[in-house]
Amino acid sequence: MTTAPEQQKSIHIGLLLHNHQPVGNFPWVFQQVFEESYLPMIQALERHPGVRLSLHYTGSLLDWLEETHPEFLRRVAALVARQQVEIVGGGYYEPILPSIPDNDKVTQIRRLTERVEADFGTRPTGMWLAERVWEPSLPRYLTEAGIQWTILDDIHFKNVGLEDKDLYGYYATEDQTGILKVYATSQSLRYTIPWRPPQETIETLRKLVTTAGDRIVVMGDDGEKFGSWPDTHPYCWGPDGHSGWVDQFFAALEENSDWLHTTPLGEYANQHAALGRVYIPTSSYIEMTEWALPPQRSYQFSQLLHQLESEHRNDIIQFMRGGFWRSFLVRYPEINNQHKKMLRVHDTVYTAGGNEEAGLTHLLKAQANDTYWHGLFGGIYMAHVRSAIYHHLIKAENAADRINHGQQSWQRYEFTDFERNTLQQLIIESDQQNLYLDPQHGGSLFEWDLRRSAHNMLSVMTRQEESYHQTLRAYEQERRRHVTAKEETPASSDPGNPHSTIRTKEADLDQYLVLDRYRRSSLVDHFLPAGLPLSSYAQVRYEEQGNFANEPYQADVKQEEAGITIVLSREGMVKRPGALSPLPVSLSKTIFVPKGEEKLVIRYQIANQGQARLQSMFATEFNINLLGGGGNPQAYCTVDDQQLESHSFDSTGEVANVSSMHIGNNWLQQDLGIALSQPASLWRFSIDTVTGSEAGFERTHQGSNFTFLWPITLDGGESWNVEITAQGTPASVARNS
Repeated sequence: MTTAPEQQKSIHIGLLLHNHQPVGNFPWVFQQVFEESYLPMIQALERHPGVRLSLHYTGSLLDWLEETHPEFLRRVAALVARQQVEIVGGGYYEPILPSIPDNDKVTQIRRLTERVEADFGTRPTGMWLAERVWEPSLPRYLTEAGIQWTILDDIHFKNVGLEDKDLYGYYATEDQTGILKVYATSQSLRYTIPWRPPQETIETLRKLVTTAGDRIVVMGDDGEKFGSWPDTHPYCWGPDGHSGWVDQFFAALEENSDWLHTTPLGEYANQHAALGRVYIPTSSYIEMTEWALPPQRSYQFSQLLHQLESEHRNDIIQFMRGGFWRSFLVRYPEINNQHKKMLRVHDTVYTAGGNEEAGLTHLLKAQANDTYWHGLFGGIYMAHVRSAIYHHLIKAENAADRINHGQQSWQRYEFTDFERNTLQQLIIESDQQNLYLDPQHGGSLFEWDLRRSAHNMLSVMTRQEESYHQTLRAYEQERRRHVTAKEETPASSDPGNPHSTIRTKEADLDQYLVLDRYRRSSLVDHFLPAGLPLSSYAQVRYEEQGNFANEPYQADVKQEEAGITIVLSREGMVKRPGALSPLPVSLSKTIFVPKGEEKLVIRYQIANQGQARLQSMFATEFNINLLGGGGNPQAYCTVDDQQLESHSFDSTGEVANVSSMHIGNNWLQQDLGIALSQPASLWRFSIDTVTGSEAGFERTHQGSNFTFLWPITLDGGESWNVEITAQGTPASVARNS
């Protein structure tokens, strides 16, 4: 009697690599990552024809590849033609879909689908969901755009009670519409690929094989981690470019192909039924929900999560849920500002027709997700990307307004709840510039768009506490302890996972952690203590002598043929050195916005309403972003008739007797000349934050502070006045005049 041979057991593995560069990122970064990650991965796939997987390239990356490396697109197309690679769709400029208007959701997806068809001759059936930010209403828009499947994190599914054993396939979901198929990417694989030896992954998968062979284990993650993250290039590719981790892993997949099938996710979805139906709550990957929490709670969440991971308490971790992605709009006024500006521009573009002529592409570019959140990686603190988002918003606005208003000069103003917090902000718009003022917070100017250069001068980040600052402080204290004890920290030859490895780009970074008391807007009014040094002012180590900064102002507006006049006023108090009671002081700042000019005229009047003498130091500050970080030679600061130690925009210094000056950036073609009716002392310093990235913690320039100071002495009933004129011109014109 013979025994039937045992049936071969097998399993599928679905690999999806997400490749993305932000709109507005530096061209040299695109090129570097191309050489370190994108090109080597395609070369590896060409060397290993038995490995099949899914690739996602965002529209911003495809645009750059088409311009600089069209041959690369042809090589990818060849892999698609031989059915080794499946191309995945998504939002063209990688927006967080729940955060943008519904018609833009569909437009973003369809636009990338059309691009994929044109470049690779195939129509994508699935999509990469930016930052895996999911809200239950998404299925209707994804299916309307022609998407059949997408990929989420396993934590999305575990939050509703599913376990690892339940995730070897895909589920069906819907929202009163057609079915959307959703896969779960395995966190354990994301954290071992490529950080652990390839054989570990092979052995893990071997334990999951079945006779039916219908299981699939999914790993979707960033393509950049294969060569561009710190120390990963030699690790992933080896000294010769083809003997590192990736080739070892691909070779192992090919060697075990009799039972381990590398299967593109779209192909699997077409050939297998769903495991069942699921309804997923709002979520993202677990680190994103951690980052969305307030700083202290975020740190506590992280510590608890690490503790549970060390105890292998996955039964508890699966129910760990941090914050909601939209909370980034609460945590960071700068993100909310950018987001609400995007919604406002969306309405303007669609009023003008919602097409290319009306600025639609610029609007879609401005929806790129990278500065609409912040975690361990860059986010809103990337000043150049933040500036690029505003650039495209203003370009879209310019295009739409040419249709809505024609070519004639125009102005308008509106009190509106722009920030959507029940308070009224004042917006002045014209063919030359936009001013966004906040009467409730110091009568400050928080956005100033110069429309010729399409640049928001005030796109500056406030220095605030981040959860990882506590991690940095602890790390630096321990490092200094080792230095004092002359101990060496053991080195590792393997790259560290950025989620768990601490790196710093310079020592003692914790000494640069500064917290601001108010948003770094402009026209912020101060009465400062006598003898206050610049260093204490820059590090926010002083006490306000008045109650004007960040306090409510009365706002009145008048529009005439020559321009718009805004009067912001407040009745406040100013402390007197050695006196028990402060003096009543009235402050008004009148802003004249002339029609048809790139110009502001600001007139301050301060009146002593008390009986005693007022002696104080009055100051008004401007916080400006002109992309001047790192001593950028294109950005500058000059003071007329005076020689500065440094003309770098991000330099620090104090200059007395300033009557006129210029700041600008030649590359932006933007100069701003500032003239004062009364000479002032000028304080300037770089606003630096300590932020994290894949490469480690570093100081990052967010803008520069320019504060003008005047000593004032007023007897009871007396007043003091000064006028500040800010005139914008092309940088080349200003510097050659």
